[in-house]
Amino acid sequence: MRVIGGMFRSRRLKSMPGMATRPTPDRLRETLFDILSLRIAGAVFLDAYAGTGAVGIEALSRGARHVFFVERSRAAVEVIRENLTELAIESQATLVTGAVLPAVDRYAADILFADPPYDREQEYGALLARVSECPPALLIVQHSIHLELPAVQGKIERTRLVRQGDNSLTFYAPLSTGVERT
Repeated sequence: MRVIGGMFRSRRLKSMPGMATRPTPDRLRETLFDILSLRIAGAVFLDAYAGTGAVGIEALSRGARHVFFVERSRAAVEVIRENLTELAIESQATLVTGAVLPAVDRYAADILFADPPYDREQEYGALLARVSECPPALLIVQHSIHLELPAVQGKIERTRLVRQGDNSLTFYAPLSTGVERT
């Protein structure tokens, strides 16, 4: 796995052995950050269900001011820590070991990226319900193409859906705010 663009372009990242995490594919990360290109510089980014941290590290590489990495697995948190240390960007990151739902309430971000385990569909509904109460400027949820997420949930609405291979990215913004669509 490698960083796709920005100041750390082509740098290799450590990953977890086995199937404990499902890293966001390079091509999908590239598509995501092409879409975010005008919004990422100076943004605070929250990488929920961070796994190896590749998405959050990509955000830092492309100019995010700070990234919160939220991950339940202590082994994955150690991999993220090693990747941040290798790139000397620890000061721009906060590692949170624990459940995502309490963390999204605690850590304010401009952009929240969430990639729950595909086999835990209840996580998607719970996450959308929680985030929709006090939404960030932009929420992006990675999910299987076989899972249809709602167009509107509480105070958020879908603004874009991108499908690539077996993965989808659903973009949400606060309802009726005149936010520019991504």
